[in-house]
Amino acid sequence: MAGYDWIEISICRVRVIRSRRKTMVLQVKGSGEVLVRAPLGLSFKRIEEFVISHEAWIADTRQKQMEASGKTPVITEEERKAGIQAAKAVIPGRVEYYASRMGVTYGKITIKEQKTRWGSCSSKGNLNFNWKLVRLPQELLDYVVVHELAHRKEMNHSPAFWAVVEAELPDYRERRLRLKKQEVV
Repeated sequence: MAGYDWIEISICRVRVIRSRRKTMVLQVKGSGEVLVRAPLGLSFKRIEEFVISHEAWIADTRQKQMEASGKTPVITEEERKAGIQAAKAVIPGRVEYYASRMGVTYGKITIKEQKTRWGSCSSKGNLNFNWKLVRLPQELLDYVVVHELAHRKEMNHSPAFWAVVEAELPDYRERRLRLKKQEVV
């Protein structure tokens, strides 16, 4: 739209509306459109930082609105591309961090869009992750990363596997339950 500034985040595009106001506010419309209303003189960088710091709230609010309206969220091609780029920027770092802590190695990391899975680990140690993980709170993304890396020690879901997960994330049960409530839409 001409006349507006936009901020691209991993989950959507946010329209910036400047006006004679003193504070910033985020608004998620019934259509799923996200607006940030900001004072006229505020720097674009500060507005962008505000939006990014509220990304989890935006995702949660959009999801709740879609559920309440009975609609499934529609992801535009722009949102998909931005999400994939964000996932490629975030997930490998989280994998590297946890692999080091857990003392495991891994092969190739692939980011893709999967209909029914958040992640997987091949017998060769290659890791696949759904780009939509970046739309979730980081503690759930980290759970998926740790889960897949635990398969580098145990290629099953035995008690030994869950012990590996629990050693890294003592609260993994709560995270797992929260993740099950999320749809891979």
